[in-house]
Amino acid sequence: MESYGRHPATHEYPHPFIHQVKMTRAQRIRGIVLGSILFPIRVTLAALLFLIMWPIARLRMAGLSEEERSRPVEGWRRWLLHPIILSLSRATFFALGFFWVKVKGRMADLKEAPVLVVAPHSSFLDMLVLCPTQLATVVSRSENNSLPVIGALLEFNQSVLVSRKDRESRKKAVAQVTERLTSDGHWPQMLMFPEGTTTNGSALIKFKPGAFLAGVPVQPVLLRYPNKLDAVRWTYKGTTWVEALWHTTSQFYTNMTIEFLPVYNPSQEEKNDPNLYADNVQKLMAKALGVPATDYVMEGRVPVSKLGGLSIPLDSPARETLSLLHRNGLGAHKVEAALHRMMDRCQSAAQASVRASAEELASILGLTDRQTAVTICGLYSKDDTVDLRQIYLSVAAVSGFVSFKSLLYAGFTLFDKEARGSLSAEELSGLMGALLGFPQHNTAELYAQASNQGQLTKEHLLQALMTHPTYQRVVNEHMQPDEVCSQMTNGKAVNNNGNMRQRISKELQ
Repeated sequence: MESYGRHPATHEYPHPFIHQVKMTRAQRIRGIVLGSILFPIRVTLAALLFLIMWPIARLRMAGLSEEERSRPVEGWRRWLLHPIILSLSRATFFALGFFWVKVKGRMADLKEAPVLVVAPHSSFLDMLVLCPTQLATVVSRSENNSLPVIGALLEFNQSVLVSRKDRESRKKAVAQVTERLTSDGHWPQMLMFPEGTTTNGSALIKFKPGAFLAGVPVQPVLLRYPNKLDAVRWTYKGTTWVEALWHTTSQFYTNMTIEFLPVYNPSQEEKNDPNLYADNVQKLMAKALGVPATDYVMEGRVPVSKLGGLSIPLDSPARETLSLLHRNGLGAHKVEAALHRMMDRCQSAAQASVRASAEELASILGLTDRQTAVTICGLYSKDDTVDLRQIYLSVAAVSGFVSFKSLLYAGFTLFDKEARGSLSAEELSGLMGALLGFPQHNTAELYAQASNQGQLTKEHLLQALMTHPTYQRVVNEHMQPDEVCSQMTNGKAVNNNGNMRQRISKELQ
């Protein structure tokens, strides 16, 4: 199996959302020389083939009513046009340098496995897998339907379209997928990438349950790119899709291996629990690939790990904030003073005023560079303003300026809007989101663990966080100062939070 770049991370497994093509000087020079020749030729050929496919793909559905479009295409529209699009699709990838595709194992027929689940998902170039699978139908973002050529090919494929932002669209897509997978051979096989996003292949991220909701057998399909230069992949950070296309087309050829594993027949327990089914197939495929099966997911375009229902960002915004402040010349005393000013603002402000603009944040932090404040705002919010409670609580948690107990009690007060001495489920989500620096939408498990007869007090919450094994991990692994924080605070972080579990356990007794 090809090797993957490993990236430093505070989490347990390699960071699967970062990929950078690593090249020697000789490879870089060769890439520039070959790329200047091969890239324009290959991209032009691929574009021409796409243009040829466009009207043919449109012809398949031309003149059909909505009712006819909702059924599998039959007759000449299938036996004539399907082989043409399949051949042109393979020719397109051939033009891009995929001369050979090695296929291992046997592809199951429709009755054996109505759905093919493919991993790891590394690039848009993974769509080459559609050729050996005879253009199996796929699920795609509805936004892609408006793209030139791509939209026509999705229509040709009779793809299930879904808008991730529209709840009703997601429900409709689930119903369509379930109907097709349980049609007893009426619809063609479906092909899905259960990871839902691209990674560097160093680990399998958590599978989404969509392919497993119907409880039908699935065939796992593994993708590998056994090349000296790992050029195909593009991820959340690092190599872009344009760079991946350049590096790929700059090679004389690119190898791809598709391996069909035996059909996986779910147990009754797995049929009743699609998440369990998805997790077990993920573990099976990860073992076959020789990589870890992780609980990492992409949530709101941010990579997170899931722990006890909580979403833990892999790239901590609080640690990045401290690093930015350090690079801007703010030492321990200035950061501590800035946090005090921020807390004063939060305590004195009305709920609507806990949000601050980049200019206000720069003033509170004592920054002369407004762009740094803008960057920090972007770590926590998609808007022009940011909730100061999020910055204060998350940064204070990893800086170690205050004990966790004091910080939790302060945060509890900030989110106890009516001063009842108890938090609602929604307020708990806000507090945990502020402590972790990322919105939390699934805190029901924690709320049930920490509340007593519908009352969630600060004492009960502290006890749950410090005694429950899952939430102990959240506190001790994700709210602790790391080496950068300790250096910045001149060791103060270690002194404040060292042996924190033992100290707070004594206070709880």
